[in-house]
Amino acid sequence: MQASDPTGFGLFVRQTPKPSLIPALLALLAGALQAASLAWPFSQPVAWAPERGQTLWWLQLLALALLVQLLLGSASARQAAGRAWLFALAWLALTFGWLFTSMHTYGGLAAPLAVLAVLALAGALALYYAGICWFFKALAQAGRGLSAIIFASLWLLAELARGQWLSGFGWGAIGYAQLDGPLVPLIGWVGLYGVSAVAAAVAALLALTLSAPSWSARLRCAAAALVLLVLPQILPQVLSAAPGADHGSIQVTLLQGNIAQDEKFEQGTGVPKALNWYRTQLSAAPDRAGGLITPETAVPLLPEDLPQGYWQALAQRFESGQTAALVGVPLGNSKLGYTNSVVGFKPGQATPWRYDKHHLVPFGEFIPPFFRWFTKLMNIPLGDFNRGGLQQPAFEWQGQRLATSICYENLFTEELATQFANPALAPTLLVNISNLGWFGEHLAMDQHLQIARMRSLEFDRSFLLATNTGHTAIVNHLGQVTHAAKPHAVTTLIAQVQGRTGITPYAGWVARFGLWPLWLLALAVMVVAGLGQKQQRRP
Repeated sequence: MQASDPTGFGLFVRQTPKPSLIPALLALLAGALQAASLAWPFSQPVAWAPERGQTLWWLQLLALALLVQLLLGSASARQAAGRAWLFALAWLALTFGWLFTSMHTYGGLAAPLAVLAVLALAGALALYYAGICWFFKALAQAGRGLSAIIFASLWLLAELARGQWLSGFGWGAIGYAQLDGPLVPLIGWVGLYGVSAVAAAVAALLALTLSAPSWSARLRCAAAALVLLVLPQILPQVLSAAPGADHGSIQVTLLQGNIAQDEKFEQGTGVPKALNWYRTQLSAAPDRAGGLITPETAVPLLPEDLPQGYWQALAQRFESGQTAALVGVPLGNSKLGYTNSVVGFKPGQATPWRYDKHHLVPFGEFIPPFFRWFTKLMNIPLGDFNRGGLQQPAFEWQGQRLATSICYENLFTEELATQFANPALAPTLLVNISNLGWFGEHLAMDQHLQIARMRSLEFDRSFLLATNTGHTAIVNHLGQVTHAAKPHAVTTLIAQVQGRTGITPYAGWVARFGLWPLWLLALAVMVVAGLGQKQQRRP
């Protein structure tokens, strides 16, 4: 007797009394492969593998196609949701598993609790994908030939929700895996989330190519997938989203102090080491050094707590001459609250320029309601910051406008886009200062670099990354890493960087409308699909 194949591959198997574990294992495997596609975790174990930390666009498509195949082979919407949850659990837990290091190694949280915390976060975020895959299974039959569009729209909704709701944590969105793939020309038009939707459509079409009921249907699905992959490559002039122009250049020096995280805030070790090294670099830089940029909290103490004369000497160093500096430092006091900030020094200004971090890290920089007990289990200094404004003026120097972000703020494309609302004042360069030492030598720094590459392509701007331990790097407006410092080393990175003007189509519409056009488009597809299913049910 024949039965439907629980693996979803369209093969006939003998009916067994117990449900097979194979689909669940395949879902976990597919999720692990998708995580690997975002930043390859191995150092060339086989000939075809890229360098560690690189993206594999085709692996991402195959991994997601395997999930779609499992969904199509599910016996019910509930079973599809379960398989999707396992897929997303593996994908997300492996993507940001480095959180274990920050919570256990440096935060002092017991290892079992740190593991549970990572799995709980991944499991909670995986519910978005379980939910949309439940709807996909319910709507796919009604959509028939539109199944790929339905899946892409639902996937887009899940990625948008994960990236924006409850403070948002869109780290590891599938679009990042496409940075070196054929969909790159679309980024300046539709951005990360749009490319994620197209990648989801391609993956669904690949799965439908195997499971379509006829050869003609399979050929149509394969042709549609091929068109989506090839069209961006054969229409480069039409799809060109970089109408901007060069806007002069500036020399920058990115400082990487490599202060060990377990020492960074220790008064007897990391603090004096950081103060001495950054003071030397900032003070001894030649007068024509251009712009000096330090990592996040390079100066690890409040100005009032620094050695006498330290902060005043830094300010005096840049009162005259032809050099400016952006310095990461905490500001504030116990009465007014604290901010994670960047202070900008340059000749001729009455008061130092200042940027306060807007998008704070839950548990690290602010405590969500009902979770103070959790933060008390960890030893993280200054764990409750005030929030800076969304639109803060760029730092202007030598004809360039430098828009600054701190840590994972470069993850939130819709927030960076607000800087481009007025083309005349739009930034000519993007800067991010971070301390990725919290995550050890894991893939966090590689993923952080891929995020900067995506933002460079979305906004047609060079992106400067100054970090404590790496990757300290410069990404040009084409999303290419042109300069990179050796990670986990005390070093400086000096380069000439090209500024840019002009607004990409993506920057233009997101600056005006945010990500609402994508939300509305995806929801409209769902409404149409739902109406189609309702019509089919009528007698």
